[in-house]
Amino acid sequence: MARAFLVVMDSVGIGGAPDADAFFNGKVPDSGANTLGHIRAACAAGEAEESRSGPLHLPNMARLGLWQALALANGAAPEGEAEGRWGAATEVSPGKDTPSGHWELAGLPVPWDWTYFPDTRPAFPADLSAYVAKAAGTEGVLGDCHASGTTIIEELGAAHCESGWPICYTSADSVFQIAAHEETFGLERLLALCEAVAPRLHAMKVGRVIARPFTGSAEAGFSRTPNRRDYAIAPPAPVLTNWVQAAGGKVHAVGKIGDIFSMTGIDEVRKGPDAALMEHLSDLVGEAGEGAPNFANFGGVDSLYGHRRDVSGYARALEWFDAEIGKVIARLGPEDILVLTADHGNDPTWIGTDHTRERVPVLVAGQGAGPLGLMGFTGVADLVARHLGASPGA
Repeated sequence: MARAFLVVMDSVGIGGAPDADAFFNGKVPDSGANTLGHIRAACAAGEAEESRSGPLHLPNMARLGLWQALALANGAAPEGEAEGRWGAATEVSPGKDTPSGHWELAGLPVPWDWTYFPDTRPAFPADLSAYVAKAAGTEGVLGDCHASGTTIIEELGAAHCESGWPICYTSADSVFQIAAHEETFGLERLLALCEAVAPRLHAMKVGRVIARPFTGSAEAGFSRTPNRRDYAIAPPAPVLTNWVQAAGGKVHAVGKIGDIFSMTGIDEVRKGPDAALMEHLSDLVGEAGEGAPNFANFGGVDSLYGHRRDVSGYARALEWFDAEIGKVIARLGPEDILVLTADHGNDPTWIGTDHTRERVPVLVAGQGAGPLGLMGFTGVADLVARHLGASPGA
């Protein structure tokens, strides 16, 4: 009954990327960024005391070898013994974004350079904005800039509700985001708009078009809803999910995995906020059949705390995750493995609000103890495929 649970802790980097100086937050290179290491240091120094206190407490991941992986990633000598297998993975894809990280973890480094929009006003080519407006049935778009998703709906939510024009914005990622009010614009209309314009953006090698619905009013304030949907470029070659399907396995996706892979090789999707996703993952421990890879993404630490540079919030979320994943690990069967990793960094102590180029931890429960060493992101896919008897590249 071999089964695998591959869990991506979105943005939980551990520093040490050898090419970090080639990636930037604004004009500042990412060399020196270390999401987990800097959060741990801030907690130890009493600088992350909002709704939590003291040193960063991650006993379940520590038992698997988290601190040894952190040391290895940064060129220090790992100390102590761990109960799991542990290592640190280095990315080769030319990005520090969600699709790049996940595709490579699934065995496929990104074979092209993504398109990024300049941090100018306007950010988008005039013909692209006109194309989106025409698809929306409006005379124009709002935004047309780099922005925080929460900030831009505060700034333009009222104008959007009055004009009906969609709010279009981007970030340092290869992404085109469209925000619209669920009632005045309509959720289904927003999703249809994103689906309609995605092929043009994908042809430009923009990685994702993201629907960002929100509700509220100018008087009460606006807030984003959980109905986000990503329209991502499909991987151009088979990945782990395809390999396992070819071997007869059924692939369960938890969180935004289905969106990230454009449903490539996915049989079932379960969504929700992180608390619900943890319940889904726990349910799959009891339900998933033999040969199943259960591929999960937990994105709360990234979207809620990393981009907002909230060190205390990030630490709280990590401690919650550690406690809950410990319960899942305790329920694994004798032939199961659970692999914990990440897709990039998002150091909340760093300048700017972008992801950070970092190595990521690789922690394995259910396969004995010992070091995996330094490895590539694609090594994660190989590890899972071997356990399930699937052939890489099938």
